[in-house]
Amino acid sequence: MAINIGFIGYSAGKFDKQIAQRIINEIFQEISDKYKNEEIVVVSGATYVGIPALVYDTASDYKYKTVGVMCKEGYECDLYFCDEIYAVGENWGDESETFIDMIDVLYRIGGGKQSFHEVIMARNNHIPVHEYDLEEIKKEDGKNYLH
Repeated sequence: MAINIGFIGYSAGKFDKQIAQRIINEIFQEISDKYKNEEIVVVSGATYVGIPALVYDTASDYKYKTVGVMCKEGYECDLYFCDEIYAVGENWGDESETFIDMIDVLYRIGGGKQSFHEVIMARNNHIPVHEYDLEEIKKEDGKNYLH
């Protein structure tokens, strides 16, 4: 049986990638230990930016299957070469319900409004949620940096 592990977090926001990678490495080591006899499927937002990019690269190192769930707007971004990609709805957030329905456990690493909304959705569906705060780096004028 496969365990579908969802990852959410910053896509557009700027963050300390070394800290994020350290968190991701710890999570993947825990996953490897906990589910050593299971097929692991890593599910994230399909785009090759931010937290999803780091997660997919790490999943590749572990040779885990990768699945992407995004809206059609995602086609405007660089995409990771996932084993499967699902495009649901037109706008960001339209895919959230499909994403939540696909996963057995959720990890949040930083993130914005959509990430926090998906945490609530997961909890409402009795999906275990693990949250890691990661500070977003902002410009001195208070506006967010973008990749």
